[in-house]
Amino acid sequence: MKFVPRSYQKLIVDNILYNKRTAVFAGMGLGKTASTLEAIRQIKAVRPSLTVLIIAPLRVAQSTWPDEVRKWDSFRHLRVSVICGSAKARRDALLADADIYTINYENIPWLVEELKGDWFFDLIVADESTRLKGLRARQGTQRAKALAKVAFKSEGFVELTGTPAPNGLLDLWGQMWFLDKGARLGKSFSAFQKEFFYPISRGGGATCWVEWKPQEGSDKRIKRRIEDVSITVNPEDYFDVAKNIFNDIVVELPREVMRQYRKFARELYLELEGGAEVTAANAAVKTGRLLQMASGAVYVEDGEGSDAYTVIHRAKIEALASVIEEANGAPVLCAYSYRHEVDRILKAFPYARVLDKSPQTIRDWNKGKIPLLLAHPASCGHGLNLQDGGNILVFFSCTWSLELHDQIVERIGAVRQAQAGHDRPTFVHYLIAKGTLDEAVKERLATKRDILDVLLDKKQVLGVEEDDDDEY
Repeated sequence: MKFVPRSYQKLIVDNILYNKRTAVFAGMGLGKTASTLEAIRQIKAVRPSLTVLIIAPLRVAQSTWPDEVRKWDSFRHLRVSVICGSAKARRDALLADADIYTINYENIPWLVEELKGDWFFDLIVADESTRLKGLRARQGTQRAKALAKVAFKSEGFVELTGTPAPNGLLDLWGQMWFLDKGARLGKSFSAFQKEFFYPISRGGGATCWVEWKPQEGSDKRIKRRIEDVSITVNPEDYFDVAKNIFNDIVVELPREVMRQYRKFARELYLELEGGAEVTAANAAVKTGRLLQMASGAVYVEDGEGSDAYTVIHRAKIEALASVIEEANGAPVLCAYSYRHEVDRILKAFPYARVLDKSPQTIRDWNKGKIPLLLAHPASCGHGLNLQDGGNILVFFSCTWSLELHDQIVERIGAVRQAQAGHDRPTFVHYLIAKGTLDEAVKERLATKRDILDVLLDKKQVLGVEEDDDDEY
């Protein structure tokens, strides 16, 4: 399938082509990854020797970028080497002959030290660039300081984020430094503070500290300063707010988890294929263990209980963290299927709340007081109004039930948003574990096919494809 940029994606591509050092501010689901790859493809067409380093969170570096290259015919000729894992694996990947190298932020200090003076990347792409906000002349984060040593040895530098200032305007200085060495916002962080903010003393005595508040009009002044090296894509300018925007977020599971998953999956498939007595309802029950494995934990044989499960991976927790980070403080409604998902999400995000029977919970959500609300689709019955609280829904895991799926989407969906007078699109994200039943459930929801029909047709997610053991 050939990648054909949409109108707003063409703006992103052109911005990268015509600005060697630039920032792209566009939310999740707007195609920043594919747009950046298209720009890289066009640059390499006239400059074949171009070598690109993509820095991203671990999950994104390991799977999102390589998967996006494989997804489109337009990019499959680009060779990708993933610099993650053990020191030996990283060195081998660094020595590989590739067009694009991907690495996680935590390994940047290692990479700079490993290459020493032999930095050979022509273009650096910093995905989720807010992770560079900690740059300072003194102190600051180690990864930002390490990257600062080599950032201008590369001719190009592209920043991608949906949340350039997640905790306020102070987050912008570190990111912008990598584009212009402080020419627009100040040569140092302290200079930036003094020009655009004012200090307020908080606390007292030994616990006294200073909080920096933006001066009046600072947001507009900063925007003007950086508008020539940045582009902002607002979804409401390009999407029909009367329709929901659906987005799959592919999650890659650990190798050992996939081995366990495939063992259970093969046993289930043999039973489905050979036993006419297996009903659709029964099949749905039997697939529960596989869906739990995809989610990250499995209940013990005694059944569900508050402590009766074993955690096997955190991949979806990490994917949810990325969604929350890109939400830039906007409330997120998270749909779950199993009680152990609630326990694990609450442990990872203690500020989250669970939708319960208390009317006050819904009131707090609709007033914007709950940043992360967890809800089971079965608890979101008809007449429940959640649209005032937010416009972002994430399915941590999906249910086989079309009715329950549509029911929770409707709670904050486009129709409800319009009825409430909110001129904004609704984003519906699905955390899909790659190569698992998550893919079959999603197809069932999209096509309304019979469950057994989908299961028997989806051999690859039931672990019965030939010669697939080496895939993970």
